[in-house]
Amino acid sequence: RWLTCRSLPPGALERIADSVADRLRVPWFAGAVKIQVSLVPPLVLLPVLLHVAALHFLLGFVILTSLPVVVLWYYYLTHRRKERTLFFLSLGLFSLGYMYYVFLQEVVPRGHVGHSQVVALTCGLILMLAALSRAKKDPGYLPIPASNEKSSHQGLPSSGVRGGSSEGLHGVRGGSSEGLHGVTASGAASGRAANGEAKGYSRMSAEEPEGVKKDWCTKCQLVRPARAGHCRLCGRCVRRLDHHCVWINSCVGEQNHQAFILALSFFMLTSVYGITLTLHTICRGRTPFVALFYCPGAYSDYSSALSFTCVWYCAIVTAGMGYILLIQLLNISYNVTEREARLALRDNTGRRLLGGLVIDTGQYNRGFLCNWGHFLSLGSSPPQRSAEDIV
Repeated sequence: RWLTCRSLPPGALERIADSVADRLRVPWFAGAVKIQVSLVPPLVLLPVLLHVAALHFLLGFVILTSLPVVVLWYYYLTHRRKERTLFFLSLGLFSLGYMYYVFLQEVVPRGHVGHSQVVALTCGLILMLAALSRAKKDPGYLPIPASNEKSSHQGLPSSGVRGGSSEGLHGVRGGSSEGLHGVTASGAASGRAANGEAKGYSRMSAEEPEGVKKDWCTKCQLVRPARAGHCRLCGRCVRRLDHHCVWINSCVGEQNHQAFILALSFFMLTSVYGITLTLHTICRGRTPFVALFYCPGAYSDYSSALSFTCVWYCAIVTAGMGYILLIQLLNISYNVTEREARLALRDNTGRRLLGGLVIDTGQYNRGFLCNWGHFLSLGSSPPQRSAEDIV
């Protein structure tokens, strides 16, 4: 385009990028292994940027300010394209490993950190990784019927729309983004898209009570239980879907929500403890909060400057994860999921509480203790299958 002064055809850059990504492979015994391009940038850029930031205070300020902006930009880019990426998982895991390496390499040799403190930090890191590994497992995917796998993109089966049997689909509550709207007398309605989530068709059966509601997913071709939702990134329906977390590259649902909260909690404790130990070492005589903003000897040598830069990087990440954990704890206290809160905001059916930090839909809220008891019992018993699911 630069040489000929002519614009490229539409989609040319995307095709070039896909071709380059497909040809990035590593020779192996069983054949060349394809490299996930999204894994590479954190492994290369993070150490380089942190070492450059340690050269001068102004460089550190510019780099540490621009990093969150770049990460948020990439998040919105992939979210808008509905793409799954390993970039955030790679960034998180490599950040943990690299911060731990800097702690052992630069902070521990100064002699102000005891062996018991190193063991405590290591145990916290191991527990966090164990919880993260559990959170990466099945979030509670609804099984796709084998008979519907081939026809998953052919719309509703005829028996699900026209039949007068008791397996007919029922009306759905107005707050569900995958809900079934626009019920007509003939039992069919045109689907609409809202927030990128598919809406399908439904009809009310005369044989069923009015209060019983079922939700049909046109993508997975199944009837979903209450509070289940379809993830547009994973392409599956999940029981009690909360949200799709880019940091674990998986959904957070009924089966892994507890592990997700546990991983966030262990991360917060371990990160705050590591930041405190590092600041006590390089800024002795000052409290951690004061040392974070005023540490005169931080740039006296490169080792201290690198440690101080890593502390600020950890503080920024910890603040972001702390906000996510706070929202999660508030949602659990009111027994509402992120998906339900988002839909309540869209339909203006929820109450804003605590300055808008939590959206109380009022549908499942049974009080603080009952809500936490319900959360702690998630996944403790196998889900009950309704007659419609069995049929």
